[in-house]
Amino acid sequence: MPRMQKTLLAAMIVFASVATARTASAGGLPGSIGVGAEFQISGLGGLSVNYDAGKFHAGGFLGYFDPAGADNSTIDVGGRFFYHLASTASADFSLGGSLGFQSLNRPAGGNNRATDVFLEPGFQIRAFVVPNVALSFSGGFIIGAADASELDVSGNVVAEAGVHYYF
Repeated sequence: MPRMQKTLLAAMIVFASVATARTASAGGLPGSIGVGAEFQISGLGGLSVNYDAGKFHAGGFLGYFDPAGADNSTIDVGGRFFYHLASTASADFSLGGSLGFQSLNRPAGGNNRATDVFLEPGFQIRAFVVPNVALSFSGGFIIGAADASELDVSGNVVAEAGVHYYF
């Protein structure tokens, strides 16, 4: 009888482990944080952090560029939110958008600092090449405000993309 009890106990432990195991979803488990780089369709972007909550992911970016020459630095800051409409173990499709701010000097010379604001409603596809590394590609509208005044409907999966490593 003791051998049968041990077998039954082992079977119950295995059953409990299988019953409570979760299938990995895109981005790993909800609550994971991703670090990497990401760019908007408008070209704004830089170092990036994402928070994956399971049903959505949100994040922000910070970029700084100071090429050779006087008084010509560029600062990019922005955030994004995407709600997952469809998700599998290795990819998700989301609707949402991003908002980005860019501070830069216009080439006219002098202290001609400008602030461009870009609102970009659209979609994003994240493909997880391994369970914790995601490549992201976005498409949608670019709406420029403040010193940037434009409307553009485009998507570029080569230059404006991102990569994140999730913990």
